[in-house]
Amino acid sequence: VFSAAELIAAQTLLRRMPVGEAVVEVILDLVRTFRPGDETASDRIRESVAWGPGPRAAQALMLTVRARALLQGRLAPSVEDVFAMAAPVLTHRMALRFAARARGETLSQIIAETCEGMARPEAAA
Repeated sequence: VFSAAELIAAQTLLRRMPVGEAVVEVILDLVRTFRPGDETASDRIRESVAWGPGPRAAQALMLTVRARALLQGRLAPSVEDVFAMAAPVLTHRMALRFAARARGETLSQIIAETCEGMARPEAAA
């Protein structure tokens, strides 16, 4: 349990935590990938996602990966933190098309599959 002063100090520390360029790039790529109108979106995203995450989603993801790292005793977040926090952060910032819901697809499923594809070394090549 935090006191008010401790909470403010933790928030300040969190916002000052350094984030590596690779982590920033993965966050930006991931958010862009889920925008159906973006050139990097896959056919599945275009067919399944009605609207994707905006700039605030990237900001929220940045804060949550920092918080996850800090809670785990690390001084900087990793790419793994991004993939771990993607579904909790992005799920409510996106919407499925009716046809995708009718097929039984879920945002969590699409996010998990996309993150898995991005995490594979050959996906980065």
